Order: sequence, then C-alpha cells, then structure tokens
Amino acid sequence: VQLQASGGGLVQAGGSLRLSCVVSGRTFSSYVMGWFRQAPGKEREFVAAIRWSSNSPWNGDPAKGRFTISRDDEKSTVYLQMKSLKPEDTAVYYCAAGAGVPLTSRIGYDYWGQGTQVTVSS
Repeated sequence: VQLQASGGGLVQAGGSLRLSCVVSGRTFSSYVMGWFRQAPGKEREFVAAIRWSSNSPWNGDPAKGRFTISRDDEKSTVYLQMKSLKPEDTAVYYCAAGAGVPLTSRIGYDYWGQGTQVTVSS
C-alpha cells in the first residue's frame, strides 16, 4: 500500500485547505484511513479517520467542528477539508492506513504517507 499526501501550504488564520491522500496498491475494505498531524517538538496527534467500507467518520479533538474527512472510492483518495484554520493547526499532516486498532493511535496504522506541511499564519 502506498499513500501520497498533498494539498498543504501556507494559509492565513481563518482560511481553508483541503488535503488529499491518494492510495495505491492492495487495500482492504476493512481498512481505516486516518489523518494525523505532528507539530515541531510534539507527539503525532490523531485528527480524523474513516473506513473504506462506510462513510462514518471519527473525529479527534482537532477536527471537531472544523475539519471533515471524506473519501472518493473511484479516485482512491481520502480528503481532509480544513476550515477556520488557526496558527496552532500548523503541523505536518500525515495520512495513514491500517486496521485502526486502536483508532486514535499511530500503532493502529501500518502504512503512512510522506506528510504534507500546513502552516497557518496569524
């Protein structure tokens, strides 16, 4: 499984970005696709996840009320739509795939993309 994340960039506070994660290789309908982020000097943090077989998202604290995870089966792509961005959202954002057990921990994911930098200026 290969994951290619993109869509990061520099945005002003209050702005929006949409991250994309293209998935290639063998995948399983039971897989969970997740987004994590890691700011300098901090632990990698769960943002949101969605299962290939359903449209039920799980949102971590950073995502609640502002971020939306979705997927496009035809494009084998998972998205993270982010709005009302804050400077504290600045981080490298990673997409990941795996069994999702546990869902909100990096140990639940076997495959990782290379990360895309999101920088929010105040």
